[in-house]
Amino acid sequence: MKSAIVKRSIVLSGHKTSISLEDAFWNGLKDIADARKVSISALVHDIDSSRGPNNLSSAVRQFVLGRYVEVNRSKETDPNATAGQIGL
Repeated sequence: MKSAIVKRSIVLSGHKTSISLEDAFWNGLKDIADARKVSISALVHDIDSSRGPNNLSSAVRQFVLGRYVEVNRSKETDPNATAGQIGL
């Protein structure tokens, strides 16, 4: 199954920038932002501030994947844990 890359604009530190991600990563980013009760822009700002040399799209992918790995591991140790409890 092929996932189209979607380019979206967000505002980071008062500047408009674009991020190109597959739908699955946009959906994951939105889920994480919702669980943390922050905007996508605020979440991406946090990712951007700690990304190091990676480009922003790669940093967002790594962040989203990392959170889902954490959720999976948490569910292995506590099957009753919910995504919201561990801050997806």
